Amino acid sequence: MNKKQKNLLYRIIAAIVCVIALLLLDSVIPTWYLKLALYMVPYLIVGHDILKKAWHGIRNGQVFDENFLMTVATIGAIGVGIYNAMHGGDDDYLEAVAVMLLYQIGELFQSYAVGKSRRNISELMDIRPDYANIEEDGEITKVDPDEVEVGSIIVVQPGEKIPLDGVVVEGTSSLNTAALTGESVPRNVTEGSEVLSGCINETGVLRVRTTTEFDESTASKILDLVENAASRKSKSENFISRFARYYTPIVCFAALALAVVPPIVLAVMGKNPMIAEWIYRACTFLVISCPCAVVISIPLSFFAGLGGASNQGILIKGSNYLEAMSEVKVVVFDKTGTITRGNFEVTAVHHSPIESDKLLEYAALVESHSSHPISQSLKKAYGKHIDSARVTDVKEISGHGVTGKIDGIDVAAGNTRLMDRLGIAYHDCHHVGTIVHMAVAGKYAGHIVIADELKPTSKEAMLQLKKAGIKKNVMLTGDAENVAASVAKEVAVDEYHAGLLPADKVTWVEKLLKEKDAKAKLAFVGDGINDAPVLSRADIGVAMGAMGSDAAIEAADVVLMDDDPMKIAKAIKISRKCIRIVHQNIVFALGIKILCLILGAFGIANMWVAIISDVGVMIIAVLNAIRALFVKNL
Repeated sequence: MNKKQKNLLYRIIAAIVCVIALLLLDSVIPTWYLKLALYMVPYLIVGHDILKKAWHGIRNGQVFDENFLMTVATIGAIGVGIYNAMHGGDDDYLEAVAVMLLYQIGELFQSYAVGKSRRNISELMDIRPDYANIEEDGEITKVDPDEVEVGSIIVVQPGEKIPLDGVVVEGTSSLNTAALTGESVPRNVTEGSEVLSGCINETGVLRVRTTTEFDESTASKILDLVENAASRKSKSENFISRFARYYTPIVCFAALALAVVPPIVLAVMGKNPMIAEWIYRACTFLVISCPCAVVISIPLSFFAGLGGASNQGILIKGSNYLEAMSEVKVVVFDKTGTITRGNFEVTAVHHSPIESDKLLEYAALVESHSSHPISQSLKKAYGKHIDSARVTDVKEISGHGVTGKIDGIDVAAGNTRLMDRLGIAYHDCHHVGTIVHMAVAGKYAGHIVIADELKPTSKEAMLQLKKAGIKKNVMLTGDAENVAASVAKEVAVDEYHAGLLPADKVTWVEKLLKEKDAKAKLAFVGDGINDAPVLSRADIGVAMGAMGSDAAIEAADVVLMDDDPMKIAKAIKISRKCIRIVHQNIVFALGIKILCLILGAFGIANMWVAIISDVGVMIIAVLNAIRALFVKNL
């Protein structure tokens, strides 16, 4: 409990003590005005800040808020007590004090609940490093991570957070990546391994060469993404904002009409106008009308949902995307790095008139400037030092392959489209895998078979998506038909399309967008690096396997901090739970409000019922909203 909350708690206790004392002494208080003065003590103790906020709101032209409603209602109730006392009736001021007291108890609970929710989320996302250890002349100095330059050597002791992204230059250890990925399984690292800021070093001492500045590190990007998520409001939140803007003035004028119109009508009819009674009903009406349960619980529900998703390694850029995820009915997948591991390995060399090792050497050299997984697998299969000086005139043709000169000899490596483009006859390969066709000195030199393997959870992910109500799973890939067919059959996607260029994927996504139901959403799941155009075109772009990827964070609406496709179904379930809670709170809070407003207008519900129902509804709505934080077992 913070200082402000403690102060409010002490004021509430003091006001309760005063009220109890006044109730015990009620029979010996000689005059109504002394009684009024005494009751004003607990009223001002507990409610002076509400009165002050209402006054500031009036002065700043922002009149209609819950502080104004409570102020007018309680002052009106006090006025009714004075009117009754002056006309020989019951001089009761307890209701006005009780309304302010119970309202502040509700505010204290709400503040504590929201604060606890924020603390829970902060603890779950506690990845911001406090310091970095710089080693100079054999001594370790703690510095602010902002002060560490790229290329510096930092020392990470067991139990410390890794402060910046980098590469291990010395040491072996296990890293706890739970804050980034939501997974509790440690990740082992050795010399040459890449490490990300925000991970916790568990066992050995590591020396790490930094590769980014602190502002560009993974931890900073994640924190920035989560902190900014609240600024992107959902349709439900925007509705509540608009609702409150019109609702509060309407109920204020309705209460005024309730206080004025019936007495006038009764007076015209020659009956007792019962002015005090109708003012009391109007005050009760104002207390009931306070919309804080809805206004507080809806943003809190989304905030908790975003925090719960972050805890599971699912970073959603805003509550608008969280809401959109609940409406997803079509999920489109890239293949490589999404359904499959993206760990390509050379499995065979076919139809080569030259030695296999020589063909691999040509392939590795001509692909040496590319960072594509297929290029990496060719270089790995070659396994020898690559002399880049031997390679000249390299040209990468998007969606086709690479051409260049090796020791002055023309070499081409790519798919069948590249061979057709060069006018070189080739041999088809019936093996499942990615086929790299090779041409050397303008003649066909055989092909290399590179196989990728499925992620262990890909098949189960498709089943979970079906259970979550997804109507269609589609796979789009640039791979050959036989490779795509094999993967599609194994994981049981509903539809697949092979041999696609990046632009073709966009075309297919646009076609699928037109075919789906108007209210349904389409999500595209890609590796976040090569699929930026499609991620941007889909209703929801989900980046897979994108730890630290700039392209993923920029292009996607949802970033999964590991490459587990099971997290897609989980993200959808989290969003649907959050939206269910939001709808529950809207229906529950507004339903109770409308019922109590009707009862209050007819004099059936008094001010005690009004404030207890208002505080009770707010407490229930806030507790229900916090449920969105707990999503581990979805």
